[in-house]
Amino acid sequence: MSESEWMLRAPLVVGHRGALRFAPENTLAGFRRAAELGADGIELDAKLTADGVVVCHHDRTLDRTTNGQGRVLDWTWESLRRLDAGSRFDAAFAGEPIPSLEQVLRELGNRVLFNVELTNYGSPRDRLPEAVLDLVASLRLERRVLLSSFNTIALRRAARLRPRLPLALLLRKDQGPLRRAVFPWIAPHEALNIGESLVTPEGVQWLLRRRKRVFVWTVNDPGRARHLLSLGIHGLITDAPDVVRRGIEE
Repeated sequence: MSESEWMLRAPLVVGHRGALRFAPENTLAGFRRAAELGADGIELDAKLTADGVVVCHHDRTLDRTTNGQGRVLDWTWESLRRLDAGSRFDAAFAGEPIPSLEQVLRELGNRVLFNVELTNYGSPRDRLPEAVLDLVASLRLERRVLLSSFNTIALRRAARLRPRLPLALLLRKDQGPLRRAVFPWIAPHEALNIGESLVTPEGVQWLLRRRKRVFVWTVNDPGRARHLLSLGIHGLITDAPDVVRRGIEE
């Protein structure tokens, strides 16, 4: 774990679902664009298809971002890969498919770091952690991958399977104070991925004293980015990697 680039490098600029201001989310076009815009890493959402393939898609269903309908979990990879995940964003991206995690890791594995969110929230005990970890290991990308999730079950299973791979617990405001207080005690993690509205100087210092890495989402304003970095956080997850990169370099 000490060799993980997520635990060694800072500050990191991480493209949120790729580069959401410029390309459709969770697509190779978006991930490539994030790399071109200077992102150190990309954040992506992982789910299982009906036949156990790990794909990059945020929602439980396909309706919002593709020309498909229904749950990702009900589609096979062969059917899913034929969908259009680009036109809803812009006609220029017509035909852009949903990628598999393997495609993304193979193409960009030497260019960026990967924050892979385990989004099996509708099926919290499925094989997603095992499938993702098997892929990461087979491609020898352990040093470049951070697994994150709101799902404490998934994080515990990942920790048991690959104890040297760093994990990040996701926290957001609408979870409520009780969950935000309890989850850090029951979920193994080396990092916190925190919603921007939750960040306070006192909270960041408390985490830093406990040697946790702190990443904040979603930050698109360069002034806010500079302020957050002045608190000591380790990275910013953003829809606009170029804007945040220029802001912090100033």
